[in-house]
Amino acid sequence: MSIEPTIPSPERPGLRVVGPVKYAAERQRLIVAEARANGRVEVTDLARRFDVTGETIRRDLTVLERRGQVRRVHGGALPVDVAPAATRHTPGLSHEGYAVQKRRIARRALEELPAGGTILLDGGTTTWALADALPDGGGLTVVTNNLAVASTVFAKGGYELFMLGGRVRRPAGDVVGMWATEALADVCVDVAFLGTNGFSVDRGLTTPHESELVAKRAFVACAPRVVVLADSTKAGAVTFHRFASLDEVDLLITDSDLPESSVGDFDALGLEVVRA
Repeated sequence: MSIEPTIPSPERPGLRVVGPVKYAAERQRLIVAEARANGRVEVTDLARRFDVTGETIRRDLTVLERRGQVRRVHGGALPVDVAPAATRHTPGLSHEGYAVQKRRIARRALEELPAGGTILLDGGTTTWALADALPDGGGLTVVTNNLAVASTVFAKGGYELFMLGGRVRRPAGDVVGMWATEALADVCVDVAFLGTNGFSVDRGLTTPHESELVAKRAFVACAPRVVVLADSTKAGAVTFHRFASLDEVDLLITDSDLPESSVGDFDALGLEVVRA
């Protein structure tokens, strides 16, 4: 038995069992597709579904790792392109279980792109997912302070890209400091897409890093429309620095795990919430 790709869905992203796979190359292609759909593959699960030994799957993963398509971890592998190297160890990315939710959030955020306009993309795993989801030939101008986001947009066709300068904060790859914020003083974008470490009814949007605080406040100030992208694990979380109140945000896009009651709490304060 083997597997073939299906269209990922929130209910069952990934692959299904259908029939034999004759060649190792085809099996390896499907393993990569599974990893990208679900954010991870397990040796025991793949061996059962392909009806091969675990050693065969481990050899496949070794081949794929040498090609740079997956990264081996204990018991399985992660797709290399779930996140670029510059953001792989940022908060929230070390656990890939929410990769599917982040991609759903990013796809919904595509609806907020201004036609032929200018957007600002903050650093973070969910904003990077939006950068990755941007279609080729999008015809937008993109401003960012994140190395991974810039690299991803640069690889696409049809975008004018502006990278903010300044000190690069490790390990996230965000450019912060006076050079970055002063550059934004005379910049006007149509929509700013921001990530956050926490969003709550009482404290708004927060970050644990003082350097991020200054940068994010500058992002909010240069955009008439602010869209926050954050998975539901950030709901209710409060970190050290508040960079925006809820009335400074026009739209919050999160995933379907955010309870309806929480949506109602934010709505009562005038913040539109969309669950992707």
